[in-house]
Amino acid sequence: MSDAVRPGTTRSAAFLRQPAFWVVITILAAGAVRISQIAVLFFTAYPVATTTAILLFALLAVPFWLFVSELDFLEREPPSLRVLAFAWGGLVATSVSIPGSIALDNLIAKLGSPDLAAEWGAALAGPTVEEIAKTLGVVAIVLIARAQVNSVLDGIVYGALVGLGFQIVEDVVFAIGAVQQAGEGDQVQPVITTFLVRGFLAGVWSHTLFGALAGAGIGYLVVNRHRSRGRRIAVAALALFAAWASHSLWNSPLFRESLGDGAPALLAVLVFKGLPPLLLVLYLVRRAHDREAAYYVGVLATVRDPALITEGELRVLGSGSRRGAARRHAAVHAGRKARSAVRRLQRAQAALAVALSRDPDGPAEAEATAVREHRATLAALGHPEAVEGARSWRHTASTVGTAAVAIAVLWVALSALGS
Repeated sequence: MSDAVRPGTTRSAAFLRQPAFWVVITILAAGAVRISQIAVLFFTAYPVATTTAILLFALLAVPFWLFVSELDFLEREPPSLRVLAFAWGGLVATSVSIPGSIALDNLIAKLGSPDLAAEWGAALAGPTVEEIAKTLGVVAIVLIARAQVNSVLDGIVYGALVGLGFQIVEDVVFAIGAVQQAGEGDQVQPVITTFLVRGFLAGVWSHTLFGALAGAGIGYLVVNRHRSRGRRIAVAALALFAAWASHSLWNSPLFRESLGDGAPALLAVLVFKGLPPLLLVLYLVRRAHDREAAYYVGVLATVRDPALITEGELRVLGSGSRRGAARRHAAVHAGRKARSAVRRLQRAQAALAVALSRDPDGPAEAEATAVREHRATLAALGHPEAVEGARSWRHTASTVGTAAVAIAVLWVALSALGS
């Protein structure tokens, strides 16, 4: 068995027998009560602004949720644990961090100076409390369902979802804080500004990334049992420090004054502060995905049944870009239904690989039957094999056009905020 992947179980009912599960549920309930109390205060004072903030940031959460959930295509995490991770970030980590950060900020003012707290409090207090609170969410999942954290990629996914939950709730709190600070009553303009800054601009490389970094460390600690305990703990601590350092840099006053005002200055701050953790997370995801893909593709390679998976499909299944290329090729060759059929076939083949990895001598009959059914559907559409075709100029043009539109929208948003 690969040291990078330890196949787990999908039996969610087993979670209920874990004492840790009920402890975590109790903590979540306490967090929900606290966040509900805050929400009631917001709705009472600013009903329109609060409703707008919740809707905007809830919509923002959807593409992030879908993207993070797709990172581990070959062995997706159970929906129940994904929801738990998101809930921990939104209910527990936030309810702990709000008073915790204030208390630590006050301590910095007493031990240092009020000026130090005013300038660096957000960079020191916030990351210290928040990153620990979020990382404990991944630890909670390990305590509840140890077998489900069977690769570093799992830790990244759970950490990112904890960070996403935290980010969404914190952004709503900041949005209503902006409304209160504006002092113009129940207005939505401060909410929209907060959404552009903290959601649209900072959302790509904010708490979701910080949580992913710390989660990677927990994943390494849990999975790599062939390493010494000291080394695993050191790597996990280093990952948590990387999350803290990235968060601290993001909150720090560095570059705030030296680059001036305007769109170029805002863009430079985003790049200098946000790009390093983004690149690091992308590297970790790619490396963890490749290791996991090599393991599961290796399992499927022993099947040697073209009705279940062909040589071409083996090459495609282990790469996210090739899986996407195979779907686009199917759409061009046989229409949108074929694209959906290829996706379902790939899902079924991934499920077959996971089933075989858990029990190499088992029949995996249900998974094999599902693969054959999806292949029959695809064959009926005149596209019997889920392989990639030659890259078309249309795909290249679409990619370039999408990037151009994204840059233009970003520039307009930065210009509006900088003016």
